[in-house]
Amino acid sequence: MNVLIELFIVFFKLGAFTIGGGIAMLPLLQNTLIEEKKWFTKEEFVDIVAVCQSLPGVVAINMATYVGYKKKGLIGSIVATFGVTIPSFVLILIIANGITALGDNRTVMGAMAGLRAAALGLVAVAIIQLAPSAIKSIWSVLAAAGAFILIGVLNVNTAYVILLFLVLGVASALIGGKKTAAAAEAAEAGGADSSAGKAGSEEGGGRK
Repeated sequence: MNVLIELFIVFFKLGAFTIGGGIAMLPLLQNTLIEEKKWFTKEEFVDIVAVCQSLPGVVAINMATYVGYKKKGLIGSIVATFGVTIPSFVLILIIANGITALGDNRTVMGAMAGLRAAALGLVAVAIIQLAPSAIKSIWSVLAAAGAFILIGVLNVNTAYVILLFLVLGVASALIGGKKTAAAAEAAEAGGADSSAGKAGSEEGGGRK
């Protein structure tokens, strides 16, 4: 099947059947992009989520645009974004005409309560599935806990938290890179000293 058609179908279905927004879409996206289509690895998917979550705008649209571009360039991003937005656009137009009149209807309120519960379940699944790929070190554990406390407990603006950990992540990578380079230099120096010592011993033995 043509990649553009695949992109449109994948994101049209996600846009039509995902309840609760972009985060709730993650389990379905992960299953589709990694397990079914095999377009990305788990690590690549986590990177995509991190990039799209940190950018302005709706996460679902950001992800559709990003994935489309990665698979088929600019035209792919347009097709995927168009596919994910059509269902919600049409449904909102339909619902907007009748939601005011049905706002106090028990059936409608019950349906909305069920949809909210389903959305929460999808978010929980996304967390469980992505955690092993995202949390691989003490730094990532501390970052996740710190972000949770800042946003969930202290009510710090999400944008500030994203910027904070972006800077901390870059700093951590730079420090880690310097330590690795220093360790490699020390290992090379130690190897050179060992070789020199061994050569000296052999030379001394030869003289005897």
